[in-house]
Amino acid sequence: MPNLKPKQIKKDRLLEQGVSLLLEKGYHATGLKEILDTVQIPKGSFYSYFNSKEQFAAEAIHHYIEPFIQRLSGHLQNPNLDGLAALKAYYMELIAEVERTGFKGGCLLGNLMGEIGDTSPLCQKALLDAVERYSNLQKTALERGQLQGKVRVDRSAKSMADLMLNGWQGALLRMKVEQSVEPLKAVCRDLLDDYFKI
Repeated sequence: MPNLKPKQIKKDRLLEQGVSLLLEKGYHATGLKEILDTVQIPKGSFYSYFNSKEQFAAEAIHHYIEPFIQRLSGHLQNPNLDGLAALKAYYMELIAEVERTGFKGGCLLGNLMGEIGDTSPLCQKALLDAVERYSNLQKTALERGQLQGKVRVDRSAKSMADLMLNGWQGALLRMKVEQSVEPLKAVCRDLLDDYFKI
């Protein structure tokens, strides 16, 4: 970590642990004590980083989405990949990772949308922001694919990006129940290898 202050390092550790526990147990079943004990930070110190558990969860959402944004951006910066190929490479990487980790967790965004998306205004805003950033990046990939003659132009890149995001979230839920990556592969086959293509 390049020149981060100790307080920022501790905050990042809290968020990292929080993301893991929120993915594993959900918002309501994750206790602050459990997070603090794992990171070995006293309970009183928690409130020097976050005003509430709700604010902690909202920041955990931002912390969670950032690596996905960076990873997809990396694929989009690959000069050997057109927009559609970059999107496909990104999703194939995610599928391989999910398979390696034994289908655990799913997606924190989808999990929290279902659990507290309509009861916590602070988390709802964080979820909407994360989804918008993620969807916009996929829209950029699809727009590039349209300009490169790889992606259909009779549908907007935004509508296709939204369809991909919605399909992926639904497939993640089925993946958890079925303990199989087949729903994820099916979404990629149906959309990236078929529906989106010219």
